[in-house]
Amino acid sequence: MTLFATREPVIADESRVSTRSAGDLVATDVCAWFSGRLVLEGVTLDMRPSTVTALIGPSGCGKSTFLRILNRMHELVPGAQLAGSVALDGIDIYAGRLRATDTRRHIGMVFQKPNPFPAMSIYDNVLSGLRFSRIPATDRDGIVESSLSKAGLWNEVKNRLRELGGALSGGQQQRLCIARALAVEPRVLLMDEPCSALDPTSTARIEQTIAEIADEVTVVIVTHNMQQAQRVSQNCAFFLAAENEPGRVVETGPTEVIFNSPSDERTLDYVNGRFG
Repeated sequence: MTLFATREPVIADESRVSTRSAGDLVATDVCAWFSGRLVLEGVTLDMRPSTVTALIGPSGCGKSTFLRILNRMHELVPGAQLAGSVALDGIDIYAGRLRATDTRRHIGMVFQKPNPFPAMSIYDNVLSGLRFSRIPATDRDGIVESSLSKAGLWNEVKNRLRELGGALSGGQQQRLCIARALAVEPRVLLMDEPCSALDPTSTARIEQTIAEIADEVTVVIVTHNMQQAQRVSQNCAFFLAAENEPGRVVETGPTEVIFNSPSDERTLDYVNGRFG
């Protein structure tokens, strides 16, 4: 087990991380504290390559905290501590072999609220992750087209690539953020309620994008929309926190099982809308 207050490992060893597109991400006995308060306890979850795993559960049960732990955003919070391990292709991302910036290159993230760089063009937004990560790009035009196509945005913006990213609609901005994340070719893509502020049409397009990219990148998505979890995921993890207790995983398994024949009555009650 590892235990840390915010720190920045100085050794990078990307060569040991698999070069395959979709990563194998495994969390083992993860516990998280904020300013000494335990908020997440004993989470073990295997997020298999080329699958979509949905994290479901009521607000405040630790889903988003867990998601941020998966690419080391947790350690950006003052007073944050963590125990357990998170391994990408068998390499513990908290063990000092990878810098946080290298980890986030392999494990990208899309947030609840679209956050394109408003003063950058659509074209430059897509390439910004490559620049920040100092990844050489010989075919920038090809990367932009490929990334926007995967995000389902190319046909809508191909004639306006030099316009500002902040001028797009909310749904388009979110797909631009997905394209930006995909441009660096991550092995895992984390998505924190990516459709919560979007209209049904934009939501459907992002769900289609998730289905289309799942073969080449492992997706972990937090959602409060049970229908969305059923539509997009192959596996689910149900998080729950009792009053004055940390969040824990109650049950994990194939999505069909979690929604139709879960082993824990609390899971059945939640997915059927009896609480939460």
